[in-house]
Amino acid sequence: MDQFYVICVYVIAGILGLCVGSFLNVVIYRLPRELSLAFPGSHCTRCDYQLKWYDNIPVLSWIMLKGKCRKCGEPISVRYTVVELANMVMWLLSVLLFWATSPVYAVLSAIVCSTMICIFFIDLEHMLIYNRFVLIVAAAGIVAMFHDGYTKPADHVIGALVGGGLFALLYFGAIWVLKREAMGFGDVKFAAAIGLLLGWQKFLFAVLIASVVGSIVLVLLNRINNQERTTEYPFGPFLVGGALVSMFIGAPLITWYVALIIG
Repeated sequence: MDQFYVICVYVIAGILGLCVGSFLNVVIYRLPRELSLAFPGSHCTRCDYQLKWYDNIPVLSWIMLKGKCRKCGEPISVRYTVVELANMVMWLLSVLLFWATSPVYAVLSAIVCSTMICIFFIDLEHMLIYNRFVLIVAAAGIVAMFHDGYTKPADHVIGALVGGGLFALLYFGAIWVLKREAMGFGDVKFAAAIGLLLGWQKFLFAVLIASVVGSIVLVLLNRINNQERTTEYPFGPFLVGGALVSMFIGAPLITWYVALIIG
């Protein structure tokens, strides 16, 4: 019975993850363009063809249509499928890693993952981090204070202060030294929300990952595109990546590292 229950949880998480991922694509495309999330229904942005239900099956429809609009043949971005699959995988990871110890934290993790996907792609394309997403992460952080088996409630409060304080220092410091913004203030609020979600230990681990990966990627992009160092890139996607890695495996990695140092 227990095994059947676990299988059902995984199946439901996978299917819901795909379906929610399909809705995330709507949010990612329409929200920055100030379009309604409900109306009109899913359609081709070139010929306005209204998608039928069989054109809107996550992943499968994109494969069956060979990545093109059924009516006009306009290419459909592979991003739609990537978002759906990414959301499904992260929902399954949330169940795999957290369901046995805390179903509440598993559900919380799934919600955070979907929110992070929206932040990642919107910031990557439009360099915007919406307050509504930051508030969702912060609200998840308040709940996580009482369901995170690794950290104490005080660690989450300290994490919010460290995250917001550190990034505020970087934000205003860049304005003072460079006479320009080095990051958006949305990153400051986002960092505070991540700190509240993860606690200060896992937050610092997330920032370390984001900084190292971000530095490598940006150096490579500047060299490949032969761009100046002053070219602006969003840092939100790197924060998202660092936060997700830290949320999923930060606790065991930190524990292992501390034990290595002490031992």
